[in-house]
Amino acid sequence: MNLTELATKPQLTKITIDSDVIVEKYGEAVDFYVFDRLPLDKYTQLASVKTEDFSSMIDLVKELILDQDGQPVMDDDHVLPTDLLNEAMVKVVESVGK
Repeated sequence: MNLTELATKPQLTKITIDSDVIVEKYGEAVDFYVFDRLPLDKYTQLASVKTEDFSSMIDLVKELILDQDGQPVMDDDHVLPTDLLNEAMVKVVESVGK
C-alpha cells in the first residue's frame, strides 16, 4: 500500500459527553465535534502540553472543540461551563490520541 493512499482530508467526528453528571445537570447528552486528524503542529502541541499548564491546554483544546460546521465553539465572547470544558478536554485528548 502506498502511504499517499492513507493521506486524506480531515473529517469531522462527533463526540458525545454523556456522563451521568452532565446528563443530570443539562437534561441530555451534549455533542461536539473534532477533526479525526490534526495538523502536525497541533498534534505535537497537544502531545507535549503538561497537565499542570492548564491555560496552555485550554488554549489548544479551544481550537479543537468544534460545532457541526467545523467552527470553534469557544471564542473571546463564548466560553463553555467549566464542567463541560473539563469533560470535553478529556474527550478531545482521548479521541485525537488514538
